[in-house]
Amino acid sequence: MKKALFALAIASLALPAVASMELAQKNACTACHAVDKKLVGPAYKDVAAKYKGNAKAEAMLVEKVKKGGVGTWGQVPMPANASLKDEDAKTLVKWILAIK
Repeated sequence: MKKALFALAIASLALPAVASMELAQKNACTACHAVDKKLVGPAYKDVAAKYKGNAKAEAMLVEKVKKGGVGTWGQVPMPANASLKDEDAKTLVKWILAIK
């Protein structure tokens, strides 16, 4: 019984990462971003490193994901994702900021 609970606990730790990657893929984020390398836009790990310790980063990045932007990572614009639900944008941003 203890082994089963331990295995379930370990598996549940991986679920947010898997679910968030699936959410990124579902919303076409991975067409321009990857976890560990720059594609069209910055790598998610680079975004996490840039904003590490910034208490305002989550809210700012959620807004940027929803409205789009240009200039922070170069001159290639990130298109707006206005149809993305706020809850999904927050989930994605929290996942990105947690990447090490």
